[in-house]
Amino acid sequence: MPTKIEKDLYTGMETTGHEWDGIQELNRPLPRWWLYILYATILWSIAYYILYPAIPWVSGHSEGLIGYSSRVEVAERIVEARRAQAGFRDRIDASELDEIRADQALFDFAMAGGRAVFADNCAPCHGTGAAGAKGYPSLVDDNWLWGGTVDDVHQTLLYGIRADNDDTRANDMPAFGALEMLTASEVEDVADYVLSLGGGGGDAAAVERGAVVFADQCTACHGEDGGGIAELGAPSLNDAIWLYGGERADIVQSITKGRAGMMPAWIDRLDAPTIKMLAIYVHALGGGQ
Repeated sequence: MPTKIEKDLYTGMETTGHEWDGIQELNRPLPRWWLYILYATILWSIAYYILYPAIPWVSGHSEGLIGYSSRVEVAERIVEARRAQAGFRDRIDASELDEIRADQALFDFAMAGGRAVFADNCAPCHGTGAAGAKGYPSLVDDNWLWGGTVDDVHQTLLYGIRADNDDTRANDMPAFGALEMLTASEVEDVADYVLSLGGGGGDAAAVERGAVVFADQCTACHGEDGGGIAELGAPSLNDAIWLYGGERADIVQSITKGRAGMMPAWIDRLDAPTIKMLAIYVHALGGGQ
């Protein structure tokens, strides 16, 4: 309960009548500078509500006296940027990929544009540095599943891999174990053989047995020496680059359950000049073939 309002013994200032644990609250006025700032912010907010779009209606909002909109401003800047870039984009659209690479000005523009597009669309899977991750190929090592020429990269971007597009490229790795195309022991043997191709160890007898299985079941896609066939999207198995992991357990799982990674077709998402710029940028990341 409030106590009786009285003057403080030490300051001579009236109290508010409130007391907590023997401590009385002084009725000290707010500093004038603080009040002036408060009044100024109130006036500013009123002016803002009048000048700028601010008040929501049932449908829409107030337009404000000056009709300013940050979205309109951004849209106008985008239009201006596209107008400034139109000359380069039109030339890229009309040029072949090799012609773009041969023209230093176009190449520099394509690299800058491709870098921005990659960051927006490709980095979530391939990483900001394009180093990839398990199940997502690295784009900086010049090891390409479907061929590494700039035209190959361009085709991959256009139509994707195992994507929802009639022109997409697809070649699934069978689930040899799950479909009982190979026995469990044969899967183990061929895994040892695949490890040996890349210089890994393994039981000599198992490697010998696995070589027979590999020749019967795997060479059609991966080649007799395990070097891979780019036209089929079949990776090389005789190097130290592994898309799904190079441990024995990873290889056993790949043989048992198969692999079928997917990349979207960008032809339905990006325009033609943008895809060309992205192809040139991605091709340059790995040095290109």
